[in-house]
Amino acid sequence: MISPRQAPGWWHRLDVTVRDLPLGLLLLAGSFLPVLHDKGTQVGDLPTRPFDALAIAVLGLECLPLAVRRRWPAVSLALVCLGFAVDQLRGYHSVAGTALPIALISTGVHLERHRRAAVLLLSVAYVPLAVALHRLGSGGETASGFVTFYLALVLAWGVGAWQRSTRAAEADRRRRVAEDTRTAERTRIARELHDVVTHHVTAMVVQAEAARYLTAAPDRLDQTLAHVSDTGRRAISDLRHLLDLLNPDHGTDTGGGRTPPAGRLRTLVEQTRRAGQPVEFAEEGTPAESAGSADLVAYRVVQEALTNALKYAHGSPTSVRVRYGEKEISVKVGTDGSGPATASPGGSGRGLAGLRERVAVLGGEFSAGRETDGGFVVRARIPVGNPA
Repeated sequence: MISPRQAPGWWHRLDVTVRDLPLGLLLLAGSFLPVLHDKGTQVGDLPTRPFDALAIAVLGLECLPLAVRRRWPAVSLALVCLGFAVDQLRGYHSVAGTALPIALISTGVHLERHRRAAVLLLSVAYVPLAVALHRLGSGGETASGFVTFYLALVLAWGVGAWQRSTRAAEADRRRRVAEDTRTAERTRIARELHDVVTHHVTAMVVQAEAARYLTAAPDRLDQTLAHVSDTGRRAISDLRHLLDLLNPDHGTDTGGGRTPPAGRLRTLVEQTRRAGQPVEFAEEGTPAESAGSADLVAYRVVQEALTNALKYAHGSPTSVRVRYGEKEISVKVGTDGSGPATASPGGSGRGLAGLRERVAVLGGEFSAGRETDGGFVVRARIPVGNPA
């Protein structure tokens, strides 16, 4: 037994021909109702005659092709037009004539090729039908009546063509939205990879370079190499976490969040210190329980700033200040000007540009630049609670 909720899904799983057939059967059955006799379409002034054996075939020819009006629109329209022409020439004037505008609308929507040829052919075919009806009639139907009926048929085709163009425009809009979404997602993934790989690899390179000068101190050398290994393992862990985010099944459970767990900022600072960068770290306030993406963006701001300090101002004192408020997270990462004069803790600017976009998406503010004393400061104000 199919429940009412399952009925729509069950119906749409049927073949399109099966779904289109009931309308044709309904028109066919309605044509034989006595109350609807002589209530159908009439072109010309031929007298209405009662149904005979031929009428059954003619009505079937008009109605039943509606079952294939979406699968084979040209075939459906040709058969309906033929049935309609015989209907009018024989004077049945049945309700089945309603199938003609339905077929025209459907063909206007679903016909893929030779659309102009179909319109021209139907227009040409209408002329001999109008002439034949005029000659067989008593002459009461004027030329304006035939023109009016032709314009009504053109209107039916126009309705179908309009629906087709509307659907095409909607499909194009959805395609462009999907492309924009994919592009935005690729950009986000590229930023995540940049943040993860650049920071960890920079730390490993700096530690490895330092290890070259520690061959005479085995204990310190062993400690430095251990730090390199730890950094590599963290890089692998972060990359695995990022790849998990790309899994379609990711996020179906409660543990699929993107925000780094509590304490990751301290771990990040400690890792940078082990790479030889003196970092002063301070946190104020308590992180909000539902900060949305703000925690992750704050983490990325600190990570990118420390990576740039490590690469371009190695050894220069660096300070990290993070303040958690009720409505926003404030981040300030500064490196003093004691490093090389040519160094620029801002790096190439690509990572900072990505951070500026991330913060802007959440409605926050971001700035990065050199201070008057020669130091470089990164500031961010990130509203909390935004899930973007």
